[in-house]
Amino acid sequence: MGDVSAETEGIRIDVSCQYSENESAPLRQHWFFIYTIRIRNNGETPAKLLNRHWEITNANGEVSHVRGPGVVGEQPLLRPGEAFEYRSACPLDTPFGTMRGTYEMERPDGTHFDATVPEFILMQPHAVN
Repeated sequence: MGDVSAETEGIRIDVSCQYSENESAPLRQHWFFIYTIRIRNNGETPAKLLNRHWEITNANGEVSHVRGPGVVGEQPLLRPGEAFEYRSACPLDTPFGTMRGTYEMERPDGTHFDATVPEFILMQPHAVN
């Protein structure tokens, strides 16, 4: 599965994703995907990640939303040139789907913006759509 990236107001987000065969159980309609996200501040102003919003779409077109504070229990502050990387996972009830989202970021002056997390594909290898 290919890597994707997007940049919003100097915040670059790189995503890679892989299927986890060990944690999947296709006979029980359970597919598990592990993704790695790297957030880098390419801008000239610090930014703090406050909240996340995910939009997860399965192969049937059913969409679920996940919202919450930070990522993996953290709200990292990224100074210019700094990066934060984490791994997380997404279970699906179909062998393929997509994820995309936004991170609500805050600048030191109190302004907020949404950094785009580019859409990436969740797909069991050799899955037929």
